[in-house]
Amino acid sequence: MARARYIGPEPVSVPELGRTIEPDEIVEVPDERFEGYVSQPLNWEGIEEPKDEKPSAKKTTPAAKTATGSKEG
Repeated sequence: MARARYIGPEPVSVPELGRTIEPDEIVEVPDERFEGYVSQPLNWEGIEEPKDEKPSAKKTTPAAKTATGSKEG
């Protein structure tokens, strides 16, 4: 889970979190909803961004083949 700090001036009820959040409180938010919180910069600031749940496996892609030495028409 990601973490965000509520920087609004007054306590706010956040149904998604199931409780009231106090000013300057840091809360855990669902990774997939992190952007929804930090896109409100007057109320929230990001503390810990979502972590990539999947192991970072390097994807290998074949090299692009170029047509060298081919003649058209």
